[in-house]
Amino acid sequence: MEFKKRTLMEIADMICGNFETEKSFFRYRSSSYLTEFFQDCGTTHQHDGSTRKQWVAETLRQFLAEPHPNSSTPPETFSRVIRVLMDPGDAVNEGPERSGALALLNTALGREGFETFYALDKRCYLRHLGTGAVASASTSPHRPFTASELKRRELLTAYLEHSAEDPLIEDVLLPLFRQLGFHRVTAAGHKDKALEYGKDVWMKFTLPTQHVLYFGIQAKRGKLDASGISQSGNTNIAEIHNQATMMLGHEVFDPEIGKRVLVDHAFIVAGGEITKAARNWLGNKLDASKRSQIMFMDRDDILNLFVVTNLPLPKGALPVPDPSDDDLPF
Repeated sequence: MEFKKRTLMEIADMICGNFETEKSFFRYRSSSYLTEFFQDCGTTHQHDGSTRKQWVAETLRQFLAEPHPNSSTPPETFSRVIRVLMDPGDAVNEGPERSGALALLNTALGREGFETFYALDKRCYLRHLGTGAVASASTSPHRPFTASELKRRELLTAYLEHSAEDPLIEDVLLPLFRQLGFHRVTAAGHKDKALEYGKDVWMKFTLPTQHVLYFGIQAKRGKLDASGISQSGNTNIAEIHNQATMMLGHEVFDPEIGKRVLVDHAFIVAGGEITKAARNWLGNKLDASKRSQIMFMDRDDILNLFVVTNLPLPKGALPVPDPSDDDLPF
């Protein structure tokens, strides 16, 4: 990832604090404090005594050259630099919301198609203006959650309990997969089932080699089971497997290239639980056919990914604000 030299020099000025004292929104950092700053960012860079602004700009350029998942997500080291720079505790000549510092930083980053904002955890994050993708501190869905993240998870769980299939797709799955780096995420809709061919959503993902893979999603709001007669609200896994197989055999039209293409992989997504029996049935089916084209996710996977990617909750998942509760995560 490359930023314009002008952008790097402006951000370097903010890190160094090269502004008039009465107008500055950033701490002044001498050589030793620059070394301390980059140690706080989790790096081993030490200022070598050269011109501070030039040295910081070159260091930022090195961080941007590190591996990153896609063009809308900067390398993690650069994201950490922004978070440390915008620590609310380092506010100068303004309050902890740091509106003046945000305005200066966003003027520079806007040139590169990014902006910064403070999330519910009071930390500063980078967001891509084109896709809305947010660079999170850790996108591992298996990491421990904070108290505010656990509250958000509970609210989303309650929302999924009563959500119909279309809101599950429109309000949860589409924003989630866009945030995960998929693009051209398109919902087939349910108005005309004859045109769906087993697909609720189709999307594409660009590999680092610039090759493109196409994905389809078959979504069900309730539990997926393997019983002979499914209870009301549940869906039999064999039926979903048939729909996913049908999805792989039908084409989608990609308007970006003006051609019809086959779906490479299929996701089976359940808004509820995928029972152990259903998982075993599906696992045996996929193993017998030696197919790796079908993958599956259940409610826990959706919840964990939604929380760690720092996506805003759907409107229906937000409770009525209580003025006495200062710990609400929104």
